[in-house]
Amino acid sequence: MADSQEFKEKQYAFAAHIRDPENVAAPEGIEPRRMAIYRKLFFNNLYNLLGTFFPVLRKIHSDDQWRHFIRGFMQHHEAQTPYFLQLPEEFLGYLQNEFESSADDFPFLLELAHYEYAELALSVSEEETDLSGVDPNGDLLAGIPVKSALAWSYAYQFPVHRISPESLPAVPGDSPVYLALYRGSDGNVGFLELNAITAALLDAIDVNEDKLSGEQLLRALADKIDYPDADALVAHGADALLEMRQLEILSGTRDPA
Repeated sequence: MADSQEFKEKQYAFAAHIRDPENVAAPEGIEPRRMAIYRKLFFNNLYNLLGTFFPVLRKIHSDDQWRHFIRGFMQHHEAQTPYFLQLPEEFLGYLQNEFESSADDFPFLLELAHYEYAELALSVSEEETDLSGVDPNGDLLAGIPVKSALAWSYAYQFPVHRISPESLPAVPGDSPVYLALYRGSDGNVGFLELNAITAALLDAIDVNEDKLSGEQLLRALADKIDYPDADALVAHGADALLEMRQLEILSGTRDPA
């Protein structure tokens, strides 16, 4: 038992030094050269892996800035899972909860990180749409539209889908940016930029507990937002529904009850 406890203490000391070598001394009994190899190996693995998972975030930061992110993640975040594919979620959690931003950081940092994480998470999601009773070619106005489980919608302050080293917005836009991320049957992840009305329509489809038809959802939306011409909204909405089905954001329709 004593040997086991001593071994655990050495493990904790080893891990603490790897995470924060500038402030935590290396454990005794390990050759300095080997310790240096371990430090470099752990850091470089995270440096490269997270750069792959968050490619735009990595690209818009210098090497020193990216190293700062990785070292801060190692120092301050206590990961809750050892699984490789959940590492991006841990890094996002660090940025959202423990990272201390400075005036030099991009104002869209957290939103961009969330968007890149969502793309990755969607690409490996094992969610499946319940297709029982779904007609993939059903009438989108007469039937009940069915949203794919592999279509996720978000609202951002910044146009995160257009951020690049050549496009770095300094302030939010005048209105939110609505995006629907989707994974098609080919396995590829794409996005559709929505306006406020189509975003509200997609949300209404997702929470359609009353099992309203596409037309009923659109007329209810027109009433909710006090739209002056409900018939015109239904016509425009029919085009939006068709586009969303073509992109596999919608899986089809079910018959009304």
